[in-house]
Amino acid sequence: MAMIADIEDYFTRGCGRCDRFDTPDCSIQQWKEGQNKLRQICLDMGLSEHVKWAHPVYMHADRNIAMMGAFRGDYRFTFMNGGLLKDPEGVLETAGPNSVVKNVLYFTTNDGPAKMEPIIRAYLAELMDYAERGVKPPKVEREIEMPDELVEALDGDPELAEAFFALTPGRQKSYAFNLAQAKKPETRFARIEKFRDKIFAGKGAMER
Repeated sequence: MAMIADIEDYFTRGCGRCDRFDTPDCSIQQWKEGQNKLRQICLDMGLSEHVKWAHPVYMHADRNIAMMGAFRGDYRFTFMNGGLLKDPEGVLETAGPNSVVKNVLYFTTNDGPAKMEPIIRAYLAELMDYAERGVKPPKVEREIEMPDELVEALDGDPELAEAFFALTPGRQKSYAFNLAQAKKPETRFARIEKFRDKIFAGKGAMER
């Protein structure tokens, strides 16, 4: 099944990553009200809206700022480069057990974003300011040196991150090495998309 490329398809039909696409059972339909509120906040803040990894991604000053995604049990708002956030409210959580940075808001009710709107706006404004000034998050020490594009993709996609970190260290290294050979960021992102099925299948980059 082809993943969506048009932003309106996400909000009306789904992401296209499973067979529940364009059905009433799609998780995006279940959490439609809450996600539309997140969308409204982002657009009201002046962020530009894009589709990456079949999800809405919001950008400012050529940097990814936030991303949303829906699942059966919850929907999530991920702050990209979240390692920069001070999180004075202590509301951020990690994307998964193997993640280090706390950069995700989890919602289990459709009115969640409205209740947290002041916090969401403050955190978005903080990241927008960092983007304008070119401030980057501190490097996280990892056993495997991973390209920034892979780190970004895993931070923004909890399901992919869970599957990736379940791989053996050797298989993780195979992806890191393969991606590092690509000179351009857009090439690395394209390779990550092509690798998705292999990662979910528990295979290394060069396995068939």
